[in-house]
Amino acid sequence: MEETPRPDPDALLRRVQEEARATESKRGQLKIFFGFAPGVGKTFSMLESARRLKAAGTEVVVGCVETHGRIETAKQLDGLEVLPRRRIEHRGVKLEEFDLDAALARKPRVLLVDELAHTNAPGSRHARRYSDVLELLDAGIDVHTTLNVQHVESLNDVIRQLTGVEVRETVPDSVLDRAADIELIDLPPDELLGRLEAGKVYLGEQAERASRNFFQRPNLIGLRELALRRTAERVDADLARLREQQLVRGVAASGERVLVLVGTAPSSANVIRAGRRLAQSLHATWSVVWVDNPTGVAPAGTDLARLDHHLRLAESLGASVQRVTAPTVAQGVADVAERLGARHVVLGAPLRKRLRDRFRRSVLDSVLSLRPGAQVHVVSDASEWPAPPATQPRSIRASGVVAACGVVVLATAVGYLLRGIFTLQDQIMLYLVGIMVTASLFDRVASLVASTLAVAAYDFFFVPPVFTFSVDDARHALTFAMMFAVGLVISGLTLRVRRSEQASRDRENRTAALYALSRELTQTLEPRAMAVILARRARDVFGVDAGVVLDPHGAAMELQTTSGEFSLGSAERAVVRWVLDHGRPAGRGTETLPGSEVVAFPLIATTDCLGALVLLAKERGLEPGARDFVDAFVQPAALALERAQLSVEAQRASVKAEGEQLRTTLLRTVSHDLRTPLAAITGAATTLKDSTMTLPESERHALLESIEDESARLERLIGNLLDMTRLDSGTVTPRREWVPVDEVVGAALSRVERVLGKRPVRVEVKEGTPPLHVDPVLFEQVFLNLFENAAKYTSGGSGIDVEAQVEAGSVQVTVKDRGPGIAPGHEECVFEPFVFGSVGHGAGLGLAIVRSIVRVHGGSITASRREGGGACFTLRLPLERPPA
Repeated sequence: MEETPRPDPDALLRRVQEEARATESKRGQLKIFFGFAPGVGKTFSMLESARRLKAAGTEVVVGCVETHGRIETAKQLDGLEVLPRRRIEHRGVKLEEFDLDAALARKPRVLLVDELAHTNAPGSRHARRYSDVLELLDAGIDVHTTLNVQHVESLNDVIRQLTGVEVRETVPDSVLDRAADIELIDLPPDELLGRLEAGKVYLGEQAERASRNFFQRPNLIGLRELALRRTAERVDADLARLREQQLVRGVAASGERVLVLVGTAPSSANVIRAGRRLAQSLHATWSVVWVDNPTGVAPAGTDLARLDHHLRLAESLGASVQRVTAPTVAQGVADVAERLGARHVVLGAPLRKRLRDRFRRSVLDSVLSLRPGAQVHVVSDASEWPAPPATQPRSIRASGVVAACGVVVLATAVGYLLRGIFTLQDQIMLYLVGIMVTASLFDRVASLVASTLAVAAYDFFFVPPVFTFSVDDARHALTFAMMFAVGLVISGLTLRVRRSEQASRDRENRTAALYALSRELTQTLEPRAMAVILARRARDVFGVDAGVVLDPHGAAMELQTTSGEFSLGSAERAVVRWVLDHGRPAGRGTETLPGSEVVAFPLIATTDCLGALVLLAKERGLEPGARDFVDAFVQPAALALERAQLSVEAQRASVKAEGEQLRTTLLRTVSHDLRTPLAAITGAATTLKDSTMTLPESERHALLESIEDESARLERLIGNLLDMTRLDSGTVTPRREWVPVDEVVGAALSRVERVLGKRPVRVEVKEGTPPLHVDPVLFEQVFLNLFENAAKYTSGGSGIDVEAQVEAGSVQVTVKDRGPGIAPGHEECVFEPFVFGSVGHGAGLGLAIVRSIVRVHGGSITASRREGGGACFTLRLPLERPPA
């Protein structure tokens, strides 16, 4: 029999987790009306759909719709609720924008937000409208919107090649992937051109300008093909997901992995988009790698910002980003490809090579040799290579040149003074040492200057004829060339070592910072202390003021920081509140509230946002490349906060469990002890009440005594429960008086005379024993409970001994009996509530109350076995001098 197809367990687990997250978050659904050009009818179709929904009883509100003067589109707004626009003044110009806060406050079932790729006016919460839509979806609002194919981020380079127009407003593909439904609005290109000529797309000069540029028939045909293909890919992905849910094989991801190499060149953005399209067509996962090559020039300034933009673009398109350091770019790519198992490598190459690229092996050839069997996809680009970046400011480079001149002058002076001792070969070695020193301290330009000056000085001062640049022996020309070449090689190797050392130091510093942060966080379970630790470490690592906000659901928003100068204003509080509510970074350098002076990152452990790390970035944002480290930096803190939260919850659960157990024990024990005297009282009272029975006087008296005894027993039990509650709550304050020991003991004996019966009681107060400085009422209860305990566990003829004396700087009172005694190892247990001996009965509160009263007076009580059998209870109170 054919084996029943089964799904991949990992894929099934991912699907279950995604469904669980979607259910928990209750996010809204996104529907996109997708077209290939303006004027195909996206907004009209969206409004038609909205009117049908409203007719069916669904609450529909128009948040933002652009009619562009089209009368047919404007008529579709009739009967629909339209939210007012928000007015923003920028540089003296009043602009109208979609009011996100009003939409969140209104919170309709379906909201219409036109033009998903729109750029918001400065001062808006988000830089782009798609970020507004994502926040609406997170709030549980269904959003219907419109989008043209030229605004899809992964197709940006294809659109530029097709139409010659570079589209600035793009939407990440992840937003399209999040859409629950994409409806293609199609129209034949000739009909669209007819609509353009009729003035139904643009009006006046704008229509004429569009017909000359973008709205050309070849362009429209190509755009239509891209829109149809993009929609077909979405349908294919939906079908694969559906079949996977139905547990059918053959449509899951192919298991391929695509690796994309990026750099600082502008063409890297197109390489990323090409890699994304390749991964989508292969149903493969993909990664983007940036190789930091120690032999090359470190990116700085504009190039560093461009590199950071490329990596952010890759993340927005769904790639995982890898930053590695390797001796060569090809080696780094090969290592990552082998580690990830990637068979497809995508890299870029300019059509016009630089001069130095013609004399060395290309990255393409190196990757093919290091990764045989890999399929390398080359994305060509006609753009010029950017100018070499400046790794250091001009002042530092000038100082390097001056230092190189000084080193050569010093080597020349030493060699000239010792010209009688040094040979020409010694002079060469002296100059090479100077070149090495220059290369180890300064940049490549300084090394080149030092090599050139060294050759010139060697020829002028030491090669015959001296003090001229002419050479008698032509073989010296080879010496000059070799000397210059060796100097360049030495400088290159030295610079490589310096770059490798700097990269290793940076990695070491980051690792040490993470280790120190984790170590300090493990030493405390107090969230505020953790917040201060994180703020201090963040300030040291990133070089800016830092703070941490905890209590994401509170309104106070207290900032934990190590600097009193760092505080949150209203704008900064808005950034932090948005981060706490949505669990995504916001502030300077992000898409959300980019005009703020701070940037905030959420502290997310497993699922919940536990707080936010706030970094002050007034003059500039974080350095490009620091974002990845911030994500790794906050993760240990988030886990530590979650650990502290779980510890508190575990303690609460333990206390609750103990309380439940105590309550159960109390009810089980007290219910029996309450029922016993009540049953006796009820039985005796019923007998006395029965008028049909004639009782002798002696029996009537016995029944009355039984009622009296059981009532007293019941009163003592309830009194013990109340006393225990008062003592444990700490509301009892003893009213101390000076009372003789025998007086307190005698008062207690008079109250338990009937309980003791015929048991003899011996009281001995040794000479020198001072009065007790205690609360007489409370301490009478101490002896009362001790005597009742002795009577409970002894026979009628067994005596009770009470002794008082001064010993070891304290007043010691001992109560001894001749009962069964205390089992070994149970000396402390007898003082716990609801604990009693095997032959005893009751609630087990008497000795617990005794210990609580003694502790209130600053004393202690212990239990031990008495010699010859029985129990011994010893009270110790601080020795105080009584008044005269």
